[in-house]
Amino acid sequence: MAGKVEIYTWRTCPFCIRAKNLLKDKGVEFIEYSIDGDEAARNKMAQRANGRRSLPQIFINDVHIGGCDDIHALDTQGKLDKLLASSNSV
Repeated sequence: MAGKVEIYTWRTCPFCIRAKNLLKDKGVEFIEYSIDGDEAARNKMAQRANGRRSLPQIFINDVHIGGCDDIHALDTQGKLDKLLASSNSV
């Protein structure tokens, strides 16, 4: 799978852990930005995520996917693997 995956997390966030586990189970390499308590980093994330400040926030090929529920919904709908396999933007 060739898509570029980025995920903003807090180390102890259960939703972050759940989203990362889904990606790991699929054998996906991802860039993790652990922003625990870093308001400047969280503000930068929110700019990229259309104002969303909840964690995690996930991007595939620089396209905002959303959070944990969003990535699991894409997987359930059978759309996640296609996104991950693509090296182009959605």
